[in-house]
Amino acid sequence: MGTEAIEAVFLETRNWGKAAKFFQALGYEMEMSAGDGSGVFRNGEGPYLVVVEIPEDREPGVQIALKVPDADAFRADPAIDVVTPFQDTHYGTREMTVRDPDGRLWSLQAPTKS
Repeated sequence: MGTEAIEAVFLETRNWGKAAKFFQALGYEMEMSAGDGSGVFRNGEGPYLVVVEIPEDREPGVQIALKVPDADAFRADPAIDVVTPFQDTHYGTREMTVRDPDGRLWSLQAPTKS
């Protein structure tokens, strides 16, 4: 079993307020704001957009999370470099980190066990 789709895009920003206004101007609706410079946006049925404010001295990054329907049924092909196996997250998913051939890290996300 492989991945199904892009589940979410995680973006770091140096200015939460400006970033929130930018994505809302592009048609994204804020589904949740944590009140700490982070929030979740969505545009229709597309992937979630998770935006988190970081300190000025850090370079903003981006990470794409691919959807896996069942972490227990997922079998990593030997061609996949598993950095961390599936683990439960504090935000209600199970997440695995893999590295592509060019060294980029990818997140695979699955629902938690019921």
